[in-house]
Amino acid sequence: MERTLVIIKPDAVEKGAVGKILDRFITEGFRIRALKMFRFTVEQAREFYAVHKGRPFYNELVEFMTSGPVVAILLEGENAVKRVREIIGPTDSEEARRVAPMSIRALFGTDKGKNAVHASDSLESAAYEIPFVFSNLELC
Repeated sequence: MERTLVIIKPDAVEKGAVGKILDRFITEGFRIRALKMFRFTVEQAREFYAVHKGRPFYNELVEFMTSGPVVAILLEGENAVKRVREIIGPTDSEEARRVAPMSIRALFGTDKGKNAVHASDSLESAAYEIPFVFSNLELC
């Protein structure tokens, strides 16, 4: 069993899509091990997305991720990282609508930046991101 992190971004929270996104992961057979709603501080967002520092979209990403509440989900399941990435679809929501029309980003995202969800892209990323968001957590 693998664990991975999904963050429902401010745009999807604002649209009221949290329940539908959670239901999708449950329907796909994932077990929710932890769940929390919070708001990133600028410092937290900068640290969480440090891998993108220096890229042209970094400051815009930090600004967006601090613009409203997010919902973090710790999911567990077989091949969780790969399967979640398939379920959420391509980063660009417009592309997702063309190539994966039933993906989460196709259904709830707007564009490449406001794309509804973040998900760990590897086991290494998950190993960093999960304790970053869920520090000192005893899992159910």
